[in-house]
Amino acid sequence: MNCIAIDDEPLALDILKNYIKQIPNLALIRTFDDAIEGAAYLKEHKVDLLFVDINMPDLSGLELVAALDPKPIIIFTTAHKKFALEGFELEALDYLLKPTPFERFEKAVNRAFEQLTFKKIILPAVSESIIVRSEYKMVKIELADVDYIEAMEDYIKIHLISSAHPVLTLRSLKGIFEQLPKTQFSRIHRSYIVPDAQVRSIQNKKVRLASGKELPVSDSYLDFIEKWKTRKDNPN
Repeated sequence: MNCIAIDDEPLALDILKNYIKQIPNLALIRTFDDAIEGAAYLKEHKVDLLFVDINMPDLSGLELVAALDPKPIIIFTTAHKKFALEGFELEALDYLLKPTPFERFEKAVNRAFEQLTFKKIILPAVSESIIVRSEYKMVKIELADVDYIEAMEDYIKIHLISSAHPVLTLRSLKGIFEQLPKTQFSRIHRSYIVPDAQVRSIQNKKVRLASGKELPVSDSYLDFIEKWKTRKDNPN
């Protein structure tokens, strides 16, 4: 499991480095004492686990994590108890108070190993539903019930076949697409994802769904048209 650490305190980073060296199969890729630099790195690189301080200048750890999508496993490290609730609202795995004993650190990392194993082994085998946060609660979405998914600035709307009311969630289209099985869903536009099974026809770079909804296929995703035609001609 790889990880990075972001903390504006050099001593705190040194302690993390020392702790991480003692954990088998945990590799520290980078450390950052500047939150903005760390955030920029995370936008370009996939990381399994992020250790991040909360109270930092320019960009707090809470703000940094809130902007990440998809998010790695998050462990907050801070000297302030008052941020705990906000940290867990961002779906952080754990919240370590400084100074952190090694045994407490090791326990948090073991939980991270368990969660990563679950993500890599269990979740890919389950392709019938996904869980998203909407209106301060977790909502189960049956993939067979998805009509299409639409980007709306910082949010996405998951339009359902069974309901006139879409599910609104604070995610990016890229983030939700990574959560979906690629054998069942395709991105056709910077603003749209469709279930392949719901596509009934494609004409003039427009997809017509079983619901009757028509959506554009952008030039960047024209390969979807060929992929769909191939599947249609060779259903097996």
